[in-house]
Amino acid sequence: MSLPSFHMIDAAPQPVATFSHASEVDGWVFLTGQMPTWPGEPDRPLPEGIEAQTRRVMDNLLIVLDGMKLKLENVAQARVYITDFERDYAAMNQVYQSYFAEGKLPARTCIGVTGLAVGALVEIDMVARRQ
Repeated sequence: MSLPSFHMIDAAPQPVATFSHASEVDGWVFLTGQMPTWPGEPDRPLPEGIEAQTRRVMDNLLIVLDGMKLKLENVAQARVYITDFERDYAAMNQVYQSYFAEGKLPARTCIGVTGLAVGALVEIDMVARRQ
């Protein structure tokens, strides 16, 4: 088993804390949870509403995946954190699912939380595997 390598993706949003965008060990790629922040515009206000924030988070994850030369097809598992579970769960699910091919959804856990960095409504992290 090799030691992990750590990756910062130039096109991805500026981190909101101390972390790498992704780490990789033995073909497994762990993507840090992405926030609905804008690449290159860290002070731009977050998108409004769960649908827009979920799209921004998924688009940020796509940037990180692309920077790692991976696609959503490589994703084996995802974790979703949302601050208002009852209100936002269904709408978040609809946007999230639209990013994946039918029948190709990764394993997933969805957790209601009391708060997220930068006042976000949603955060998603992923685990991917190289072929």
